[in-house]
Amino acid sequence: MTSTTRSDTPGRDSDPAETAEWIDALEDITAAAGSERARYVLAEVQDHARLLGVTTSGLPFSAYRNTIPLTQQPAYPGDLALEERITSIMRWNALAMVMRANRDYGELGGHLASYASAAEIFEVGFNHFFRGRTDEFAGDLVYFQPHSAPGVYARAFLEGRLTEQDIENYRQEVPGHGLCSYPHPWLMPEFWQTPTGSMGIGPLSAVYQARFMRYLAARGLARTDARHVWGVFGDGEMDEPESIAGLTLAAREELDNLTFIVNCNLQRLDGPVRGNGQIIQELEALFVGAGWNVIKVLWGSEWDELFARDTEHVLLRRFAETVDGQYQKLGSEDGDYNRHKFFEADPKSAALVRHMSDAEINALKRGGHDFKKLYAAFVAARDHQGAPTVILAKTKKGYGMGGAGESRMTAHQAKKLDVDALLAFRDRFDLPLTDAAVEALAFCQPDADGPELSYLRERRAALGGFVPARTANATTRAPARPAPEAYANFALASDDKNMSTTMAAVRMLGNLLKDKHFGPRIVPIVADEARTFGMDALFRQVGIYAPEGQQYEPEDAGSIMYYKESADGQLLEEGITEAGAISSWT
Repeated sequence: MTSTTRSDTPGRDSDPAETAEWIDALEDITAAAGSERARYVLAEVQDHARLLGVTTSGLPFSAYRNTIPLTQQPAYPGDLALEERITSIMRWNALAMVMRANRDYGELGGHLASYASAAEIFEVGFNHFFRGRTDEFAGDLVYFQPHSAPGVYARAFLEGRLTEQDIENYRQEVPGHGLCSYPHPWLMPEFWQTPTGSMGIGPLSAVYQARFMRYLAARGLARTDARHVWGVFGDGEMDEPESIAGLTLAAREELDNLTFIVNCNLQRLDGPVRGNGQIIQELEALFVGAGWNVIKVLWGSEWDELFARDTEHVLLRRFAETVDGQYQKLGSEDGDYNRHKFFEADPKSAALVRHMSDAEINALKRGGHDFKKLYAAFVAARDHQGAPTVILAKTKKGYGMGGAGESRMTAHQAKKLDVDALLAFRDRFDLPLTDAAVEALAFCQPDADGPELSYLRERRAALGGFVPARTANATTRAPARPAPEAYANFALASDDKNMSTTMAAVRMLGNLLKDKHFGPRIVPIVADEARTFGMDALFRQVGIYAPEGQQYEPEDAGSIMYYKESADGQLLEEGITEAGAISSWT
């Protein structure tokens, strides 16, 4: 098994001068001809090395740093100070919502730490990328990390879409005025777009939804080319087999209308996701191997000055040597601890922070809490062509909860904070709440015409409307249903002849597909069992959807029921994946 931490550090270089010459040559090529040329040359060198029998380390991941360098980072288009203030208010309201439910009604459950780690990710999306439905545009689809649902409710409360009574009834949907624990359109049909509450179904469903949008466009049934599917998921959730089951399909069909944002807070329910490894490096290797574009957002803007002075890449070596269990410990401690345990482990890294106070070291953020770093990643993901993109955003679980939950082993199970912890939370995020309001867990509601809510409404209006939002009723007229004689005459005039239910169903389906009005609306979905059930006649009748068409001569080309693939095929042949077939259906 490939380790996700490096041991072959540059410090073991047997000929530094020669190495420097190679690096200088690469820098010259990049400066003169660009990164594409540099990548080509590196690929050629690597291929030639294989011919010479020279094997490389085979590490399938990049250095433990941000993918997008500061020099390529776009300017942030929003009001940073205002967005940070709005995010702080949402953090508080999400926390208060969960705590009030558990205070007033016993152990109802809910989660504080997940949204605390993902708040900036959500807000960059909400303020700049997640587009709503309009009369001309069907909008984007967003799959939300289920344990972060309180944060989405907190935003909808500020938007005026949910009342205080609604959020007071969090996890109490049975009476009819509550909010469901996790995203699900069955329970909130005009709010949640998609269900994600069972770990793993969100990532898989997002892949098949992005593919289905392409399918609809290929068949001329809907204009979906501008729509985008976003999914915010957890790093621990990636251990679910369904989470990664659709990755190669997404790459194979070049679904650049799909972006995953994996919230890498390094923790699952019981402890670290990879205590003795690095989950971010492992996920990068997984997604790169599957054919995805990978963008890592690991370090916030406060690190930029350190990286600029670190000409010997000392920090990269320290990052590579540090496993996630230790990162979690570092995240739970203060600047003094981080100075002694991380930076002073190497005299050169210690020198880099010698001018910094403990408070400044403590303020070195992870990239997933930095609006500017996240925005750069979102832009790059949206604009990337030819492959889906995953953003690996490093965060702290329970960010802002201090000793009550920040990077703590018990963060996921935290439902309550004591008064001192609540007051510290208020002070850390500069919330306009009195001590009495904090103790009462009062919701923070800015003035309706104040700068916070005005900005929030303006950003959503610019993006087409609120998200998530769902249309519970069809907006287009369904085609006329064929008369039974048109598709089931074999049964009506059967003369009491016996017929298996499978044969009857297949014949009915074949006849319905022939109807010129109703037939095009049918999407046959097969999990590699068409021949078993006598459905192979549909291969030629309606064709199998394949975005690249059929670039080979099928072995049975002379058969009346040959295996016909086409770019506008109607049948979805999913292969041996029942979960994938169900995802296409949903």
